[in-house]
Amino acid sequence: MSETTNSAGNSDAKKPGRHSTSNTRPATKPAAKPPSSQPSKPAAARKSRPTTAKPAAKSAGRNTKSTPTATAKSAAAKSTAEKSTAAKSTAEKSTAAKTATPTPAVPAPSANLYHLPADAELNRISVTELRPTVEDGLFPAKAAVGELFPVHATVFVDGHSLFGADAVLLRPADPKRRGEEGYDLYAPAGSPAGAPDPDDPTAWEIVDRARMYEIGAGENQFEAWLQPDTVGRYAFAVESWIDAYGTWVHDANVKIPAGIDVELTLEEGARLLERAIAGEAKPAHGSARDTASPAEPLPPADVAVLQGAIAGLREQKRRPQVRLSAATNELVANIFAENPLRDLATRTKLCPLRVDRARSVAGAWYEIFPRSIGAYYGLDGRIVPGTLRTAAEILPEVAADGFDVIYLTPIHPIGRAFRKGRNNALVAGPRDPGSPWAIGNEHGGHDAVDPALGGIAAFDEFVAEAQRNHLEVALDFALQCSPDHPWVKAHPEWFSARADGSIAYAENPPKKYQDIYPLNFDNDPDGLYAEIRRVIEFWIDHGVTIFRMDNPHTKPVRFWQRLAADLHQTHPEVVMLAEAFTAPAMMRGLAKAGFHLSYTYFTWRNTKAELTEYFEELAYETAHVLRPALFPMTPDILTDYMTAGVEAFKARALLAATAAPTWGILGGSYEFCEHVQRPGVEESIDNPKYEVKVYDWAARDKYGIASLLRTLNAARSAHPALLQLRNIKFHAIENDAIIAFSKHIDAAHSPTGRADTVLVVVNLDPHHTQSGWVHLDLPSLGLCPEEFPEVAAPGEGQRLFVVHDELTGGEYTWGTDNFVQLNPSTAPGHIFSFSPIPE
Repeated sequence: MSETTNSAGNSDAKKPGRHSTSNTRPATKPAAKPPSSQPSKPAAARKSRPTTAKPAAKSAGRNTKSTPTATAKSAAAKSTAEKSTAAKSTAEKSTAAKTATPTPAVPAPSANLYHLPADAELNRISVTELRPTVEDGLFPAKAAVGELFPVHATVFVDGHSLFGADAVLLRPADPKRRGEEGYDLYAPAGSPAGAPDPDDPTAWEIVDRARMYEIGAGENQFEAWLQPDTVGRYAFAVESWIDAYGTWVHDANVKIPAGIDVELTLEEGARLLERAIAGEAKPAHGSARDTASPAEPLPPADVAVLQGAIAGLREQKRRPQVRLSAATNELVANIFAENPLRDLATRTKLCPLRVDRARSVAGAWYEIFPRSIGAYYGLDGRIVPGTLRTAAEILPEVAADGFDVIYLTPIHPIGRAFRKGRNNALVAGPRDPGSPWAIGNEHGGHDAVDPALGGIAAFDEFVAEAQRNHLEVALDFALQCSPDHPWVKAHPEWFSARADGSIAYAENPPKKYQDIYPLNFDNDPDGLYAEIRRVIEFWIDHGVTIFRMDNPHTKPVRFWQRLAADLHQTHPEVVMLAEAFTAPAMMRGLAKAGFHLSYTYFTWRNTKAELTEYFEELAYETAHVLRPALFPMTPDILTDYMTAGVEAFKARALLAATAAPTWGILGGSYEFCEHVQRPGVEESIDNPKYEVKVYDWAARDKYGIASLLRTLNAARSAHPALLQLRNIKFHAIENDAIIAFSKHIDAAHSPTGRADTVLVVVNLDPHHTQSGWVHLDLPSLGLCPEEFPEVAAPGEGQRLFVVHDELTGGEYTWGTDNFVQLNPSTAPGHIFSFSPIPE
């Protein structure tokens, strides 16, 4: 395992150990620096001063007389004895000084000395700018089971010593405090419901550790990657220490060839190795952060190697350089790389981390309007709407297509007052079903299922069928009411009244939504919260595990924070998705408040520059707070790009499925490529929001989109690298109409136990064939040189590996520079996996 170094140079111990990781951003290794030509000055030798014997004190007893002669003799004898005693003491101390190295006394703490508060103290090896943190720990950073996340820090030390640092992942040692079945996010640390005391090292156990590597040469910026494997309450920190072995190796390689302090340097090395065997690292006296992990005992085989090295260092018959090599060879270097002698080790304060289940970051969503699934034309030519029972019939096929989540738009009774007609017409026809988001009529409100869909019995049957097909059910939860909702009469205080006494309807001037009454969260916050919480519990009891919250940015963030914390404590399995196409500050605020996932601006990012910048923002700048869900279109949004038709739908699906772990499509509308906008509005005409659609399900692959969806999800299932969020790397290509990016996960962190690398290349132009040269950044691919030996030293034009196209099954032999040509109709892109060139 490589040793982390400061600007003075690198340790000779460079071979990666089992904790090393190559998932850094940017993917650079610390630049090797030449050792300093100025030898270190030896510490000044300590001098032992003999103590002077003090004259005996006068007796406090009776006064006795003595003759002058007797007194003089007595004084002379006494003086002679004192001198003899003093001389003997001096000689003994001088002898002791020659034979033993004095141990400096550690002064006792004084009440008069100023001491830094523990939370303010910098480590002995200083660690600053530690992240990811959210509002300085007010909110925990986010991760998911199996998700790799990076820990960044600035690390530096005084002087010229080499140093090391580890990122450590911790959880409470007491299983009852780990929160695997939910916990209070805001309970104070040390309280019965809170995390253990962060300053009590016995209250926390380390579950993952990774050596930190410098990611910007000379800038003291370090990074390591950690991976939790269970849900619950976690924390992370950085442990830093003086690298005693690395520092000695550096100094010895300067002094021995120059003939400076040869014997002393070799003996210091031998004693250092003896300390390593005994586990005797120097403690960080006086530090409030002296809580770093104790050294693990070395394995017997390592002890034997170090004992042999000690003997070699002290074998004076051999040349100094040969003796030095006994302690700097690869065997010894690897032992210290794996188990450094951590002098002056300290640990930073603990940073809170919440770990949710994997679905909180990764999943494929299939959205449906149940009334349009299974709908058909009756004998009279009128449309017969589908129900939850007809919708359940497609669930096996949805699961076979590789989707994880079946997402239902609102299924509640729909209001009659001011009901909207087709294409958002202000006046509805007699058979227009209205918008599902206008919730509530005489049949009930948010805790009811529209009788036209089959009622609650049909819903329970739908959930059971979904579970049989390993699909989770997500429910659209829209906190708004039609004028016919039961709450309007029972609780008028939950709405806003206008000056004339009427209830204010929703509007976004000049648009008016008379069919919807927004809720007022200020008049009776506790009463309204209690009712909403009751409704949420109702749907959880009926098998809903995911809620897609409609327009959360139009409700108080404090309300969502309260609800999210409540559910995290009582139902930690529940996932909340924010449908918040709004200001970035509000999107991040909702994520801090507790939303697991969020819709994003991906829908409007179309050029290579826009996509590159946005994907990097999602992966590296906001991933610890905001987890993205990429939907190419929604019932409310059909961008100008999508009006290009089938080619645009294919390209956007390819991007959404590979650039982020969570993606989704609007079922029916997507496969049948509903790409025509309603005039003057950025949404599709004949929108299923306002009418029942009749789809010929047997012709679902008419445009080749359904089969593409299945292939994309199959690639995601086969390649765990695609289910990670924070690992996207972009590659150069000489055409702005083509984008290329890769994702990698190493073998140590992959659920398959094998490293996985995927390269995605997409034509962003839905109208024309595009071509260009892809120039691969080989370090970003993360390919292991042991498996791909040609990658270690590629020659110009050399073929390095075989790439397999997950979309077409084609195979190509590639090197650093490769030509691609992409037809948007027949080959909109590639998803390449890698394998070695056959011998």
